[in-house]
Amino acid sequence: MALEPELLSALASLAATPRLLVALDFDGTLAPLVERAEDARALPASAAALRALAGLPGTTTALISGRALDSLRVVAEPPEDMLLIGSHGAETWTGPDGAALALTADQAELLARAVDVVEHTVATHPGTRIEFKPAGVVLHTRTAADDVADAAVAAARAGLAPLGDISVTDGKRVLEVSVIRADKGQGLALLRETTGATALLFAGDDVTDEHAQRTLRPGDVGIRIGPGRTSAPFTVATPEDFSQVLEELVSLRTSRAPTR
Repeated sequence: MALEPELLSALASLAATPRLLVALDFDGTLAPLVERAEDARALPASAAALRALAGLPGTTTALISGRALDSLRVVAEPPEDMLLIGSHGAETWTGPDGAALALTADQAELLARAVDVVEHTVATHPGTRIEFKPAGVVLHTRTAADDVADAAVAAARAGLAPLGDISVTDGKRVLEVSVIRADKGQGLALLRETTGATALLFAGDDVTDEHAQRTLRPGDVGIRIGPGRTSAPFTVATPEDFSQVLEELVSLRTSRAPTR
């Protein structure tokens, strides 16, 4: 795929910024979507480009994902110094001195009730699956028939409605439930502040990534992977196409990056 001239120009400007942050979603962006979340792996070209960027002066890389941090570490195999945002912003890893996520007693009780709802939904809707997170629970419907998936989401929403102060978000064949109200926009803002970035690249493929796309500033570059309404100024069709974006940024940043 040939990159659009406007995107090439934006990448060239981004590559010259003094402090660059490259913060990326994982599933559907670095890794193609798969039926079993545990089987996802980054495309080799994207993984290599991200490693190359991390080794350049004035450049920080990060992953910002809906996955729990433990799951993200397994599938992404990030280097120890890569910054991580998990559970849509509820979990953060900005270094060994960072505080671990801890729920209050009320939050823990609320999470247990939400888990009961989703477990019952999965038990009564064949092909659906449950994923547990430190601050939430996820209903997966990718391996269910379409009518079963729709019924499962409706049933889960009905069961969760009386619980009150929880966050319920639709994604691509998932229903995300969290007892901590956080989103990728908040996570990206934390990464920007932590790194002192003067500009950043953010890319994602899902509706939950739009929280981050809407926080971008002049000089930043936002990219949507695949179809769908988006606030991102640029779109590429597939994770394979996004590999080319990262390779182009490596080339541009190598020639333009500031010295350490």
